[in-house]
Amino acid sequence: MGLIITLVLAGIILILAEIFLIPGIGIAGFLGVLSLCGSCWYAFAYMSPLTGAVVTIVNVVLLTVLLCYAFRAKTWKKLELSTVIDNAESEEKACVGDKGKTVTRLCPMGTARIGNKNYEVTAFEGMIDAGTPVEVVHIENNKIYVKVIMPDEAF
Repeated sequence: MGLIITLVLAGIILILAEIFLIPGIGIAGFLGVLSLCGSCWYAFAYMSPLTGAVVTIVNVVLLTVLLCYAFRAKTWKKLELSTVIDNAESEEKACVGDKGKTVTRLCPMGTARIGNKNYEVTAFEGMIDAGTPVEVVHIENNKIYVKVIMPDEAF
């Protein structure tokens, strides 16, 4: 009788693990169902037919309760991510005419701080050293082009 109880418990645990813990192709679920079937077979083969019938009924009831609980909406709410990801951009974008300073050397691409944010920018002409004041002259396909400005025009 102990083997039957062990097989039933192992089957239920494996099925629960398949539903809630183990993503994949269903090996744990298959082993769980196999364990439950094995408990029924063992009860019929080595115990009385009455014991086999009782074990089968218990397995069916346990599986029904388990599946009803598993497919309730509240069960899945505990497992799913409830954070809402907003697709709208709230950050400021660089505009033509904005001024800033290069953070890295632009040869021809690098980083410039425009406003309060660092952007990947491209030098409009030649190469620009780090720390040089620049101005946005063109934006095309999310690519920002900058040119050198005189320090007195910087800010």
